[in-house]
Amino acid sequence: MRLTFLGTGSAMPTGERMQTGLLLEDGDDRLLVDCGSGVLHTLARTDVGYEGVDTVLLTHHHLDHVSDLLPLLKARWLAGEESLTVVGPEGTEDLVTDLLSVHDYLQDRVDLTLRDIEPSAASDDADGVDESESFEVAGFDVDAIETEHSMFGYAYRFDDDLVFSGDTEALPEMAEFADDASVLVHDCSFPDEVDVANHPTPTQLGESLAGADVEELYLTHLYPHTDGKHDEMKASIAEHFDGEIQFARDGLVVDVST
Repeated sequence: MRLTFLGTGSAMPTGERMQTGLLLEDGDDRLLVDCGSGVLHTLARTDVGYEGVDTVLLTHHHLDHVSDLLPLLKARWLAGEESLTVVGPEGTEDLVTDLLSVHDYLQDRVDLTLRDIEPSAASDDADGVDESESFEVAGFDVDAIETEHSMFGYAYRFDDDLVFSGDTEALPEMAEFADDASVLVHDCSFPDEVDVANHPTPTQLGESLAGADVEELYLTHLYPHTDGKHDEMKASIAEHFDGEIQFARDGLVVDVST
């Protein structure tokens, strides 16, 4: 599997990082995960381009994760592409439908498929950890667990080897969810000295991942507050987490072993 970071920034643009977006490729299978502002431009710089990916999977519906959805739809229409599928948490179908009601000239320009992921009934496994939701999208087998954020959303595990946290506070379930993955891409929006909710500090993230067998951890969703703080943030995480720690950047390509 090939992972390209299209956007590693946050809701506060810096000019150096686009908002959230990941491109996954595995043979002929291609999937765009989140579609924040600027992601369409970085997608256009890849060999795949916006013509080559027809499915978007959303972690949640905050603006910095969905704002390029309609620009993507329009670009595909103008390029002669005939379809787009958008999958995400409950309310995804309503979100896109409402956006199109404002921009009604885009109605029926492409064959649009909208799909809400249905959460599983509240139940725990024998260890007391919430069971994950499993589904298939664009050729990828996906497991999902609910995140802790100001809006309902999911973290995803793709083909059992790549995990993306979406936006979330440090989750005690994440170590088990990501265990044995080659790559974990995780929200780490602020350094330790910032008192923040809905996102983890490096120390909180490291503590939540203690004991997880993950080869590489890539930090993303970076606010401007993290500038100049990368070394100390990595050190805080490394006090608890044994895997390799790196900061993601726009355009970075990672080959994920399977």
